[in-house]
Amino acid sequence: MADADTADRIWARDAALLKNTVREAGALALSLFRTELKNWTKGASSPVSEADIAVNDLVERRLRAATPEYGWLSEESVDDDTRLGKELVWIVDPIDGTRAYLAHREDWCVSVALVSGSTPVLAAVFAPASDEFFFAMRGKGTMLNEKRVRASAGTELDFSRMAGPKPLVQRLSSSPDDITLHPRIGSLALRLCRVADGSLDAAFAGGQSRDWDLAAANLIVQEANGRMTALSGDAIEYNRREVVHGVLVAAGHDRHARIVEHFRDRRLP
Repeated sequence: MADADTADRIWARDAALLKNTVREAGALALSLFRTELKNWTKGASSPVSEADIAVNDLVERRLRAATPEYGWLSEESVDDDTRLGKELVWIVDPIDGTRAYLAHREDWCVSVALVSGSTPVLAAVFAPASDEFFFAMRGKGTMLNEKRVRASAGTELDFSRMAGPKPLVQRLSSSPDDITLHPRIGSLALRLCRVADGSLDAAFAGGQSRDWDLAAANLIVQEANGRMTALSGDAIEYNRREVVHGVLVAAGHDRHARIVEHFRDRRLP
């Protein structure tokens, strides 16, 4: 009993730490939003700004000071292979949707998950410009601004309530040229969270998304009675040496099953 009590206290501590840190990070990002910021491109085409770095530094200071034994994986930090030997790892995207952020749009967020083994167990996604705070703990459901939310039920395919790469979603339709999708959402994490609160029926991610884009949203969808997997239906594993993922889909349980079944015998080009 003592061990269980201790574990509960640790989870409660980590949950409070995560909420407070992500709220503080969101406030910092919002204070820099729509100001003149230095920005540059890393890799082939990925934008990054001084706001991304400032938010990353804040989150890292708060989380690593409180949990020095945990691993760390962030879009804006140099990867450290020691994370692979850690049971618990923070996975962080300080500003998901940097293009939207720099374009002065509101569809960006701070996204942080705690992963145990290869599975998210705590998650927070905060879109401060629209004041939306998603939080999930494994087995405890998903909350949006302290109210319980659930993915939409059913199996129907209403394309106006789907978001993602249009060439991919068109493959669900018998009349692909006639579909109109939900307007693009700049943050992938936020796009996926819209499934959890029922704003979208389904959301897709094209290939090349990373752990930090997905881990928090994955738990948030799952705890809202949804599923988020590879298009094959296979579970997504996190904190592996390779952090890049292929095509993914998130939806309520029954709709997710229909979509996965549809693609089972229809290979992507």
